[in-house]
Amino acid sequence: MSTNVLQKVGAAAWRIRRYALRMGEVQGQGYIGQALGYADVLATAFSHAMTYRPEEPEWEGRDRFLLSHGHYAIAYYAALLEAGIIPEDELETYGSDDSRLPMSGMATYTPAMEMSGGSLGQGLSIAVGMALGLKQKQTPAWVYNSMSDGELDEGSTWEAAMSAAHYGLTNLINIVDVNKQQADGDSRKILGFEPLHEKWAAFGWYVQRVDGNDLQAVIEAFDNAKSYRGTQPRVILCDTLMGKGVPFLETRDKNHFIRVDADEWQKAIAVLDARKPEGVQS
Repeated sequence: MSTNVLQKVGAAAWRIRRYALRMGEVQGQGYIGQALGYADVLATAFSHAMTYRPEEPEWEGRDRFLLSHGHYAIAYYAALLEAGIIPEDELETYGSDDSRLPMSGMATYTPAMEMSGGSLGQGLSIAVGMALGLKQKQTPAWVYNSMSDGELDEGSTWEAAMSAAHYGLTNLINIVDVNKQQADGDSRKILGFEPLHEKWAAFGWYVQRVDGNDLQAVIEAFDNAKSYRGTQPRVILCDTLMGKGVPFLETRDKNHFIRVDADEWQKAIAVLDARKPEGVQS
C-alpha cells in the first residue's frame, strides 16, 4: 500500500469526524459515538474503494452503499460531504425541518442514500436483492451493505446471509461495525453473537476481521474483498471504538446516543484539530 493512499484516506477520516462533530453541535446530541468510531471505514469506502460520480448520485454504473443502521446517518452525511455529493453549506441544516439531512437515513430526502434505514436487519436483505439484480444484468458495480452488530440479533440478517451465499453474490461486501454497543447496553450481553468469524464462514462467506480503527488494516480488507477470486460473498467485521479520536467521548458511559454539553462540542473539535494530520486542510 502506498503512503499516498494511507495519507489520502487518513485525511478523509479526520474530516469526516470533524464534519460529524459540527453536525452534532447543531442539535446538541446524536449518534456521534458511532460517527467517530466508524469514520475510518467510511473514509476507506468513499475515498478509496468505491466508484461513483459526486455530481450524478443515481448514475447507473455506481457502486451502491446501503446504510442499514439508519441511525448512523450523521456519519454517512459526513462521508457524503467529504465525497462532494452534498455541499458543505448544508451541514448547518442537520436534523432541521425540511433538511435533506434528517437524523435517520431516508432515501427520499438525501442524495446517494440508497435505502431508508432504522428498522434494523433490513439492509442485508435489500443488498442481496440489489446484488442479484446487478449480477443478472452483468453490471460490474459492487454493493456494500453497512450494518451494526445489534443487527446480528435479527433473523432476517441470517436469512439474507444464507441467500447471498446460495446465489454466489460475489459482488456483495457486507461490513459489520462491531462496536459492542446497542440501545440496551453491551450488545454481546443482549444476545451473544461470538464467534463471528466462524459463524459467517459457516454461512458460506469469505470473512475478514480487522481493527476498524487501524486504517491500513481497513484499506487492506477492502482491497482483499474486491480482489478475492472465490465464489462467495464477502464480509468485513470491523471492531471499532465508539468516540474514536476524542478521548473524553471514548470513555463516556452509555455512549450509544450521546448528549454532549454545549461547551463540549468545541472542546471535542479542538481535540480533533490538535490531532490533524500534517498538510490536511480543514
